[in-house]
Amino acid sequence: MNTRAPFLSIIVPVLNEAPLLGQFLRELRKLSTDLEVIVVDGGSLDATRRIARELADRVIKVRPGRATQMNSGATIARGKVLWFLHADAEVPATSIAEIRVALTDSRVAGGCFRLRYPRPEWIYRVSDSLGNLGVSVFGFALGDHGIFCRRSAFDRVGPYPIVPILEDAELYRRLKRAGRMVQLRSEIISSPRTFEKWGPCRTTLVYAVILMLYVAGGPIPRLNRICCRFRRHVCARIKLTVGRPEAAPAPLRA
Repeated sequence: MNTRAPFLSIIVPVLNEAPLLGQFLRELRKLSTDLEVIVVDGGSLDATRRIARELADRVIKVRPGRATQMNSGATIARGKVLWFLHADAEVPATSIAEIRVALTDSRVAGGCFRLRYPRPEWIYRVSDSLGNLGVSVFGFALGDHGIFCRRSAFDRVGPYPIVPILEDAELYRRLKRAGRMVQLRSEIISSPRTFEKWGPCRTTLVYAVILMLYVAGGPIPRLNRICCRFRRHVCARIKLTVGRPEAAPAPLRA
């Protein structure tokens, strides 16, 4: 067994991600040999853990909640650098080399990547631009940006706060107490599945409102209530539409 600590520990919180986890982990393995991959499962009911055990270095099960899952992964991580990634992300092939270069500056505590959604519609350019402006102008990053930091910085200002939303933004802001945070030029391609589920225009608008209120100092429990109210409203509209006779799909014609 290799007892030398790896340069990087990648921590991946998951819940029922079997359809995409295998390919995601195989792509991570191509990045470097000097890393460990830790999958933290929040109680999946599909084949997520089985797939993870085949491809990850460590697989643990904890109670669901992204903050709890990422903190649990960080606790067992051996790497000098922690990188928190979502399983629906596509990371740049040069990402680890870029992280190494950024951290050659001892004043840098960590950072993140730029964000892009893989859809051509204008609303996605609005969404990923808002996310990138959040980092460059307002000094916070969300989980889709792929936050990384020195282990020493995380131990100093962490762990992730146990809050219902924006735990990544809160940690990123805290890490700035430990040193400079940098946004790297390369882009992480993030899945638009949340936007497709709730509606891209509606979701972008609600997220923009929530983030503006967050920057203005709005309390996270109140922001979470706005998010939950939005989702309940969309679900109610979907049920109402599905219940209408005219909403039924037209029969296929030869």
